[in-house]
This record gives sequence, structure tokens and C-alpha cells, in this order.
Amino acid sequence: MGIQIRKNLPLLVVLVVIVAALVLVLADRWRRGSFVLGIATILAAGFRLCLPESRAGLLAVRSRQFDVSALALVGGAIVFLSASIDPLGTD
Repeated sequence: MGIQIRKNLPLLVVLVVIVAALVLVLADRWRRGSFVLGIATILAAGFRLCLPESRAGLLAVRSRQFDVSALALVGGAIVFLSASIDPLGTD
């Protein structure tokens, strides 16, 4: 059991950040929540890039190049969009 948790620790870290983003969204802080969601996606790309296949766990879906490219592109787009939206008096 402990080895499975250790192997999937990067995924668990990413999931904790996603839960934090969800809490922000549910607290009506949707811009901050979407920004944190983008950061979680970029964090997943960083883990996938730096960790070997044996340690990437469930973050390894396809080839390393595809996974990193897709996660970084989507995460960057989410961060860019959430940072560029005019707040119009909201958070």
C-alpha cells in the first residue's frame, strides 16, 4: 500500500492543488480558482518532465513529450485567460 502512495505522490500533490482551486471557485473566487487550476496543470507538466517513468505514476499517460506539451499548453492557456479577464469589481 505504501509503495503505491509513494509512486503516485506527484499525482496526489497535483490533486491537492486542484482541490484548493475547487474550494476557491466554490467560495466565489472563480478567477483565483481558475488561476490555481492552471498552476496545478503546469505543476503536473513539471512533474512529468522531471520524473522518470517509474516515478511519474498516473501522470504518465502517453509519451513524455506529448504529456508535457499538452499539460503545459493547457495550463498556460488557463493561467493566461484567468489573469487577463477584467475583474469588473470582483475578485
